[in-house]
Amino acid sequence: MLVTILESDLASFNNSKLVKRWDNKSSKRYQVVLKNIAVQGKWSGKSPFLPELFETPWNRKVVAITRARIKWHKNPIFWRSVPPVTVSLKEANGLISAIGIGEAPIGLQGTFSIWESPAAIRTFAYQGAAHKAAIAATAREKWYAEELFARFAVIDESGSL
Repeated sequence: MLVTILESDLASFNNSKLVKRWDNKSSKRYQVVLKNIAVQGKWSGKSPFLPELFETPWNRKVVAITRARIKWHKNPIFWRSVPPVTVSLKEANGLISAIGIGEAPIGLQGTFSIWESPAAIRTFAYQGAAHKAAIAATAREKWYAEELFARFAVIDESGSL
């Protein structure tokens, strides 16, 4: 998975040597063009996603990106909290797809998930027992040294997951 912030046109990016090399090594390609709805937190001390204004509320497909740097000594308790959330995520109404992401196998963790609507992700995040328990544990245990939560409107998509 490659997440980029384009400051140039998409066609130039898609025709770049880097993307062509990735395409040659990939069995599938899914590309999604996003517009940021909301963001909270930092990624490596920076704010890479700036919210954009919408004239009307977005009610269609959305992507959520989460990313956190876990305090090393909090890894055991953090990882014990993951299985119930994973099970509830797989069963969540409105979830289209979800994948774990991160720059390192331990300590820098995240998710990229695609949802049918903002309402679907809100229901999962704030009404599901497992995720509500994880939110409470996050506040109680303070296991993140840094965290970022961002939601995006899906403007365009192509390819397959």
